[in-house]
Amino acid sequence: MTYRKIVDHLKSLSNPEIATHSQRFFKTGKGEYGYGDRFLGIRVPIIRQSVKKYKNTPVDVAGNLLTSPFHEVRLFALLLLVYRFSRATDRKKEEIYHLYLRHTEYINNWDLVDSSAPYIVGAFLENHDRSILAELAASGLLWERRIAIMSTFFFIKKNQFDDALQIAEQLVMDKEDLIHKAVGWMLREIGKRDKAVEETFLIKYCRQMPRTMLRYAIEKFSINERQKYLKGEI
Repeated sequence: MTYRKIVDHLKSLSNPEIATHSQRFFKTGKGEYGYGDRFLGIRVPIIRQSVKKYKNTPVDVAGNLLTSPFHEVRLFALLLLVYRFSRATDRKKEEIYHLYLRHTEYINNWDLVDSSAPYIVGAFLENHDRSILAELAASGLLWERRIAIMSTFFFIKKNQFDDALQIAEQLVMDKEDLIHKAVGWMLREIGKRDKAVEETFLIKYCRQMPRTMLRYAIEKFSINERQKYLKGEI
Protein backbone atom coordinates (compact mmCIF):
# COMPACT_ATOMS: atom_id res chain seq x y z
CA MET A 1 0.00 0.00 0.00
CA THR A 2 2.70 2.53 1.00
CA TYR A 3 4.88 1.50 -1.96
CA ARG A 4 2.14 2.22 -4.49
CA LYS A 5 1.17 5.43 -2.72
CA ILE A 6 4.76 6.75 -2.85
CA VAL A 7 5.27 5.82 -6.49
CA ASP A 8 1.98 7.45 -7.47
CA HIS A 9 2.90 10.54 -5.45
CA LEU A 10 6.29 10.86 -7.17
CA LYS A 11 4.78 10.31 -10.60
CA SER A 12 2.32 13.10 -9.88
CA LEU A 13 5.32 15.46 -9.47
CA SER A 14 6.87 14.55 -12.81
CA ASN A 15 7.89 17.18 -15.34
CA PRO A 16 8.67 16.02 -18.91
CA GLU A 17 10.92 19.01 -19.62
CA ILE A 18 13.05 18.37 -16.55
CA ALA A 19 13.10 14.65 -17.37
CA THR A 20 14.48 15.34 -20.86
CA HIS A 21 17.22 17.54 -19.41
CA SER A 22 18.07 14.90 -16.81
CA GLN A 23 18.38 12.21 -19.48
CA ARG A 24 21.18 14.27 -21.05
CA PHE A 25 22.78 15.48 -17.81
CA PHE A 26 23.10 12.00 -16.34
CA LYS A 27 24.54 10.51 -19.55
CA THR A 28 21.84 7.96 -20.39
CA GLY A 29 22.78 7.51 -24.05
CA LYS A 30 24.09 4.26 -25.47
CA GLY A 31 27.63 3.60 -24.24
CA GLU A 32 27.38 6.24 -21.50
CA TYR A 33 27.57 5.47 -17.78
CA GLY A 34 23.84 6.06 -17.17
CA TYR A 35 22.62 4.15 -20.20
CA GLY A 36 19.01 3.04 -19.94
CA ASP A 37 18.10 5.07 -16.86
CA ARG A 38 14.65 6.63 -16.86
CA PHE A 39 13.61 9.93 -15.31
CA LEU A 40 10.35 11.38 -14.06
CA GLY A 41 11.71 14.91 -13.95
CA ILE A 42 11.63 15.91 -10.27
CA ARG A 43 14.05 18.34 -8.67
CA VAL A 44 16.02 17.11 -5.67
CA PRO A 45 14.50 19.61 -3.17
CA ILE A 46 11.04 18.30 -4.10
CA ILE A 47 12.20 14.72 -3.53
CA ARG A 48 13.58 15.71 -0.12
CA GLN A 49 10.21 17.23 0.77
CA SER A 50 8.57 13.95 -0.22
CA VAL A 51 10.96 12.04 2.04
CA LYS A 52 9.79 14.18 4.96
CA LYS A 53 6.20 13.42 4.04
CA TYR A 54 6.80 9.66 4.02
CA LYS A 55 9.58 9.57 6.63
CA ASN A 56 8.00 6.68 8.53
CA THR A 57 8.00 4.35 5.54
CA PRO A 58 9.30 0.89 6.56
CA VAL A 59 12.84 0.00 5.51
CA ASP A 60 11.70 -3.00 3.47
CA VAL A 61 9.43 -0.73 1.41
CA ALA A 62 12.41 1.55 0.78
CA GLY A 63 14.30 -1.52 -0.43
CA ASN A 64 11.52 -2.27 -2.92
CA LEU A 65 11.50 1.34 -4.10
CA LEU A 66 15.23 1.09 -4.67
CA THR A 67 14.65 -1.38 -7.50
CA SER A 68 12.47 1.07 -9.44
CA PRO A 69 13.36 1.80 -13.09
CA PHE A 70 12.94 5.51 -12.33
CA HIS A 71 15.97 7.43 -11.09
CA GLU A 72 14.01 9.75 -8.81
CA VAL A 73 12.24 6.87 -7.08
CA ARG A 74 15.61 5.27 -6.34
CA LEU A 75 16.92 8.61 -5.07
CA PHE A 76 13.85 8.95 -2.86
CA ALA A 77 14.52 5.46 -1.45
CA LEU A 78 18.16 6.29 -0.71
CA LEU A 79 17.38 9.62 0.95
CA LEU A 80 14.72 7.87 3.00
CA LEU A 81 17.24 5.23 4.09
CA VAL A 82 19.70 7.97 5.04
CA TYR A 83 16.99 9.62 7.12
CA ARG A 84 15.99 6.36 8.78
CA PHE A 85 19.62 5.38 9.41
CA SER A 86 20.40 8.65 11.19
CA ARG A 87 17.62 7.97 13.68
CA ALA A 88 17.86 4.18 13.95
CA THR A 89 18.93 1.79 16.70
CA ASP A 90 22.21 -0.06 16.16
CA ARG A 91 20.30 -3.13 15.05
CA LYS A 92 18.23 -1.20 12.51
CA LYS A 93 21.36 0.60 11.23
CA GLU A 94 22.94 -2.77 10.52
CA GLU A 95 19.80 -3.84 8.67
CA ILE A 96 19.87 -0.70 6.52
CA TYR A 97 23.60 -1.10 5.84
CA HIS A 98 23.20 -4.67 4.60
CA LEU A 99 20.14 -3.78 2.54
CA TYR A 100 22.20 -1.02 0.91
CA LEU A 101 25.03 -3.36 -0.02
CA ARG A 102 22.57 -5.90 -1.46
CA HIS A 103 21.22 -3.24 -3.81
CA THR A 104 24.38 -1.63 -5.19
CA GLU A 105 23.39 -2.48 -8.78
CA TYR A 106 20.52 -0.01 -8.37
CA ILE A 107 22.69 2.72 -6.81
CA ASN A 108 23.88 3.35 -10.32
CA ASN A 109 24.70 7.00 -10.80
CA TRP A 110 27.03 9.44 -9.13
CA ASP A 111 24.28 11.43 -7.38
CA LEU A 112 22.75 8.27 -5.94
CA VAL A 113 26.12 7.19 -4.55
CA ASP A 114 27.22 10.58 -3.28
CA SER A 115 23.96 11.32 -1.44
CA SER A 116 23.97 8.02 0.42
CA ALA A 117 27.32 6.20 0.72
CA PRO A 118 28.97 8.46 3.32
CA TYR A 119 25.83 8.56 5.44
CA ILE A 120 25.07 4.84 5.44
CA VAL A 121 28.19 2.84 4.59
CA GLY A 122 30.67 5.31 6.05
CA ALA A 123 28.58 5.98 9.13
CA PHE A 124 28.01 2.28 9.82
CA LEU A 125 31.68 1.41 9.39
CA GLU A 126 32.79 4.02 11.91
CA ASN A 127 32.57 1.35 14.60
CA HIS A 128 32.97 -1.78 12.45
CA ASP A 129 35.61 -3.53 10.40
CA ARG A 130 36.26 -1.46 7.27
CA SER A 131 37.80 -4.14 5.04
CA ILE A 132 34.62 -4.11 2.92
CA LEU A 133 35.83 -0.82 1.45
CA ALA A 134 38.83 -2.50 -0.18
CA GLU A 135 36.52 -5.21 -1.54
CA LEU A 136 34.21 -2.62 -3.03
CA ALA A 137 37.17 -0.72 -4.48
CA ALA A 138 38.27 -3.91 -6.25
CA SER A 139 34.82 -4.48 -7.75
CA GLY A 140 34.22 -4.62 -11.48
CA LEU A 141 31.13 -2.49 -10.92
CA LEU A 142 31.90 1.22 -11.29
CA TRP A 143 29.32 2.20 -8.71
CA GLU A 144 30.72 -0.08 -6.02
CA ARG A 145 34.14 1.48 -6.54
CA ARG A 146 32.60 4.94 -6.21
CA ILE A 147 30.75 3.82 -3.07
CA ALA A 148 34.12 2.72 -1.63
CA ILE A 149 35.82 6.08 -2.04
CA MET A 150 32.77 8.22 -1.26
CA SER A 151 32.08 6.30 1.95
CA THR A 152 35.41 7.56 3.26
CA PHE A 153 34.06 11.12 3.20
CA PHE A 154 32.43 10.31 6.54
CA PHE A 155 35.86 9.61 8.05
CA ILE A 156 37.54 12.57 6.34
CA LYS A 157 35.07 14.92 8.01
CA LYS A 158 36.29 13.51 11.32
CA ASN A 159 39.94 14.07 10.33
CA GLN A 160 40.50 10.35 9.84
CA PHE A 161 42.35 10.00 6.53
CA ASP A 162 43.89 6.52 6.45
CA ASP A 163 40.92 4.75 4.85
CA ALA A 164 40.50 7.40 2.17
CA LEU A 165 44.21 7.30 1.33
CA GLN A 166 44.17 3.51 1.16
CA ILE A 167 41.19 3.47 -1.21
CA ALA A 168 42.64 6.36 -3.25
CA GLU A 169 45.84 4.37 -3.67
CA GLN A 170 43.82 1.35 -4.77
CA LEU A 171 41.92 3.42 -7.34
CA VAL A 172 44.69 5.74 -8.49
CA MET A 173 44.95 4.02 -11.89
CA ASP A 174 41.22 3.36 -12.38
CA LYS A 175 40.04 3.83 -15.96
CA GLU A 176 36.72 5.53 -15.20
CA ASP A 177 36.38 9.32 -15.22
CA LEU A 178 33.78 9.21 -12.43
CA ILE A 179 36.33 7.48 -10.20
CA HIS A 180 39.02 10.00 -11.12
CA LYS A 181 36.73 12.83 -10.04
CA ALA A 182 35.66 11.14 -6.80
CA VAL A 183 39.21 10.27 -5.74
CA GLY A 184 40.45 13.75 -6.61
CA TRP A 185 37.58 15.25 -4.65
CA MET A 186 38.35 13.18 -1.54
CA LEU A 187 42.04 14.07 -1.76
CA ARG A 188 41.05 17.74 -1.98
CA GLU A 189 38.86 17.32 1.11
CA ILE A 190 41.81 15.82 2.97
CA GLY A 191 43.95 18.77 1.88
CA LYS A 192 41.41 21.26 3.20
CA ARG A 193 41.95 19.72 6.62
CA ASP A 194 45.64 18.75 6.42
CA LYS A 195 47.46 19.89 3.30
CA ALA A 196 50.66 18.08 4.25
CA VAL A 197 48.87 14.72 4.25
CA GLU A 198 47.44 15.34 0.80
CA GLU A 199 50.77 16.52 -0.58
CA THR A 200 52.57 13.44 0.71
CA PHE A 201 50.15 11.35 -1.34
CA LEU A 202 50.39 13.62 -4.38
CA ILE A 203 54.20 13.68 -4.40
CA LYS A 204 54.12 9.91 -4.63
CA TYR A 205 51.39 9.57 -7.26
CA CYS A 206 50.92 12.83 -9.17
CA ARG A 207 53.02 11.72 -12.14
CA GLN A 208 50.96 8.58 -12.72
CA MET A 209 47.44 9.51 -11.66
CA PRO A 210 44.93 10.53 -14.34
CA ARG A 211 44.91 14.23 -15.16
CA THR A 212 41.32 14.74 -14.04
CA MET A 213 42.05 13.19 -10.66
CA LEU A 214 45.06 15.43 -10.17
CA ARG A 215 43.20 18.57 -11.25
CA TYR A 216 40.40 17.86 -8.79
CA ALA A 217 42.91 17.17 -6.01
CA ILE A 218 44.87 20.42 -6.46
CA GLU A 219 41.93 22.70 -7.20
CA LYS A 220 42.44 24.73 -3.99
CA PHE A 221 46.21 25.08 -4.42
CA SER A 222 47.81 28.31 -5.60
CA ILE A 223 48.41 28.77 -9.33
CA ASN A 224 52.14 28.19 -8.91
CA GLU A 225 51.57 25.03 -6.88
CA ARG A 226 49.09 23.69 -9.42
CA GLN A 227 51.53 24.27 -12.26
CA LYS A 228 54.30 22.42 -10.45
CA TYR A 229 52.11 19.39 -9.87
CA LEU A 230 50.74 19.40 -13.41
CA LYS A 231 54.27 19.55 -14.80
CA GLY A 232 55.52 17.00 -12.27
CA GLU A 233 58.07 19.48 -10.98
CA ILE A 234 57.77 18.64 -7.31
